[in-house]
Amino acid sequence: MPAMPDAEDVRRIALSLPDTTEKIAWSMPTFRVAGKMFATLPEEETSVAVRCPKVERDELVLAEPKKFWIADHEASFAWVRARLDALEDEGELRIILADSWRQAAPNRLLEAHPRLGLPTEA
Repeated sequence: MPAMPDAEDVRRIALSLPDTTEKIAWSMPTFRVAGKMFATLPEEETSVAVRCPKVERDELVLAEPKKFWIADHEASFAWVRARLDALEDEGELRIILADSWRQAAPNRLLEAHPRLGLPTEA
């Protein structure tokens, strides 16, 4: 049985994405692509906050409330939180982070890495 992802997995995966840096903001680690934030490690690093379009975010929370939720102060923004101990494995974490990265990345990086984080075809 694979180990559940933790904060170090978030850090390692996020920093492996192109042009990503880590910066402390609001007393927590944040991850940025080309200077634009795409992930944070709030709540004593037991969850990860990522970009997610509001419609998709609301569907995620309704479908999997033990895994995803919306922090009150982020309700008006396109962000969702995922509990690290509720994720299936590191692969799911990688998909979540890469999807958020794609939402924040500038076009030059999207063009240079068109398949980054997309599910592989069977």
